[in-house]
This record gives sequence, structure tokens and C-alpha cells, in this order.
Amino acid sequence: MIQSSCTYSFEEIEDILEHATWTDKKKVNILLQMDCSMYTNLGIDSLRSEKEEVTNKSRKIYEAIQKVDYAMGSSFLILMDKL
Repeated sequence: MIQSSCTYSFEEIEDILEHATWTDKKKVNILLQMDCSMYTNLGIDSLRSEKEEVTNKSRKIYEAIQKVDYAMGSSFLILMDKL
């Protein structure tokens, strides 16, 4: 189990995907930690534009996950489109 704090930024998605020594599971876990961190930093006082920005970034993260684990990433994107 990965016990690290989310120290990666949204801009580092491609770097995470290209990390040759990491397993696919570790890559997906880090991407999901990034997604979780963004959503937990939203609050009831967050602006609509901030919420939309997080949603857009989340979609990019799910697309990156899809490159590593097609089934999982596709499931996230399908669910996101339904909401």
C-alpha cells in the first residue's frame, strides 16, 4: 500500500505516466490521490468556476488513468458523463 502524501501537481500527469520503474497500480493510485485532493479542497464556499476547473482536471486525470488501465479509466469517464 502506498503511504505517501500527494506531492504531485496536475501538470505532472504525463511525468507520472512515463515513470518507467513504477507499476501501473502505483501510477493509478497517485492519479487518484491527486483527484481526491482536488475534490477535498473544494468547500461550500468554492466558486462555480473553481468547481468547474476541478471537474475539468478530474476528466484529464481519468483520461490518464484510461491510458494505464483502460477499463477503470473508461468506467470513471462514463460515470462522469452520466452525472
